[in-house]
Amino acid sequence: MKIVVTGSLGNIGKELTNQLVKAGNKVIVVTSSSNRKAAIEATGAIPAIGSVNDAVFLTETFKDADAVFAMTPPNLGGSNVVENTVAAGKAFAKAFTDAGIQRVVLLSSIGADLPNGNGPIESLYHIENIYNEVKNVDFTFLRAGYFYTNYYNDIPVIKGAGIVGSNLPASTRIPLVHPRDIASAAAAFLQKTSAGEKIHYIVSDFRSAEEVAKALGTAVGKPELPWVEFTDEQALEGMTNAGVPAEIAGLYTDMGAGLRKGNIQADFIKNNAPVEGKTKLEEFAKEFAARFNG
Repeated sequence: MKIVVTGSLGNIGKELTNQLVKAGNKVIVVTSSSNRKAAIEATGAIPAIGSVNDAVFLTETFKDADAVFAMTPPNLGGSNVVENTVAAGKAFAKAFTDAGIQRVVLLSSIGADLPNGNGPIESLYHIENIYNEVKNVDFTFLRAGYFYTNYYNDIPVIKGAGIVGSNLPASTRIPLVHPRDIASAAAAFLQKTSAGEKIHYIVSDFRSAEEVAKALGTAVGKPELPWVEFTDEQALEGMTNAGVPAEIAGLYTDMGAGLRKGNIQADFIKNNAPVEGKTKLEEFAKEFAARFNG
């Protein structure tokens, strides 16, 4: 098969590309940076250098492809984050039609069923709805859990203050996922000629924030590491003081509030979606410890 992977060689893209190449597929990897050309070629894939906001570039890249992995990374430039991400989604949609693509796997997220109250995930709500209007394409919306790797951002506060936390209580259960498990799920769906399902949740573990603190703390030699619940105002102030642009800090505060209220994880729970990812919390904690100590 000829498969296009967007999202360059990030946490998901590199593993996904390796799996697809190993399975004997011709893989084209889209990247905005010419500096990634050699690394992409080293995987056995073909680089395509251009912008995911450019429908003409995407159309040319998608021509004759059997399937596309559509990843619209949030534009974290600091402003108009949702609007810029949705704009990329519109460019993808036009390119699917113009290139005659018949099979697409979208990297979506838990909470993408919600029009608001979900922070940066709001963009994926709009993109899913845009794709629902595209004719003659078999879509799979791969709704991923909260990335384990986001907890790497908490390393400074764990080292500096001896705590970990967010604007949600310790009892909040969070669908978690490892990028490696997303890549495996995406690879499987991309190599199917028909998905058989429009929405598929990919989650590695479903654990409370308190359990997250305990697992990470134990792995780094701090077994009593507490989960501290911040107010929305404290969370927003903490991120902006750390240099996070105000708009992005606001979106992530909004996402934390959505998890606290249970809205973001509600559809995952309602549909009794399986926890099928292989990487459980304690296994990720070992990777976290390596980063923490490195």
